[in-house]
Amino acid sequence: MGPALVAPDTFKGTFAATEVAAAVARGLRDGGIEAVELPVADGGEGTLEALLADIGGELRTARVSDPLGRAVEAEFALIEGRETTAVVECARASGLGLVVEDERDAFAASTHGTGELILAAVEAGATKVIVTVGGSATTDGGAGAVAALDDAGVKPKLEVWCDTRNAWEDAPRMFGPQKGADPDTVKRLEQRLARLARKAPKDPRGVAMTGAAGGLSGGLWAWRGAQLVQGAPAVLNAIGFDERMRAAAFVVTGEGRLDRQTFQGKAVFEVATRARQSGVACHAIVGGSTLDPFEERILDLQTVAEATTIDELEAAGRVLGAAVLTSATEDTA
Repeated sequence: MGPALVAPDTFKGTFAATEVAAAVARGLRDGGIEAVELPVADGGEGTLEALLADIGGELRTARVSDPLGRAVEAEFALIEGRETTAVVECARASGLGLVVEDERDAFAASTHGTGELILAAVEAGATKVIVTVGGSATTDGGAGAVAALDDAGVKPKLEVWCDTRNAWEDAPRMFGPQKGADPDTVKRLEQRLARLARKAPKDPRGVAMTGAAGGLSGGLWAWRGAQLVQGAPAVLNAIGFDERMRAAAFVVTGEGRLDRQTFQGKAVFEVATRARQSGVACHAIVGGSTLDPFEERILDLQTVAEATTIDELEAAGRVLGAAVLTSATEDTA
């Protein structure tokens, strides 16, 4: 039997994808299955780490503003190629993880720090900047980031990798509550985004992927001509997922929460889809799941197990490894 490919996303707010992959792989190996670790991401939190783990690059640090305007040290990466490309992860500067729960202010939170991080990348020599958007504390339509770029007067080539396909106008309703917005604040955020859209050079309303990171993607698209790219396919292509998947006996993926948002461009959806299309069995180990059996069948997942600690992730890997070996033995008997 060939190796298993362990390709989870982050368990947001709990474990990095590298930690999840390592734990599940240890369990599989204990269960007698060889395992290859390949952490993945969807364009949101953890994308920088997933790319650097596989394709490499030079990490740089810049002092920028966090979502509430406080100074924070944030990393970005320079990747040498035909043109010097930088990867800027908005969660490093404008992420929800930078704001403790009782500080969250969905209306006040700004993406200005992400704009500053883009500027730092340009100053470091980047001619193209990939901005990975997701996991933000913000719903400012990218106004803060655009203002930071305007102040500096630079116009780098921007490619925005989005962790969701939701449009601009959906951002407050879909993601505002997790950023601290009550129903009244959601309405205020909707009104603000509507005003911004009316002023924009290009109207982002109704355009897929413009709602990522509270409209940061749409703001960079409308005001800065950024190209919007679905994040999960872009990450998987960049790290050579397909070739490794086809060489594997089966795939194990996962994320912190398997729910209907999984179908909106998340990494688990993309991993499962590619595995199904290639005829490779795919299993999921997740922090929690609210999908019903029919929705799990849509993903064509062979099994779904839940684990919330490193020990549980390892145990889930062991159980899966043993089950796969038993099934293989029965099939050859």
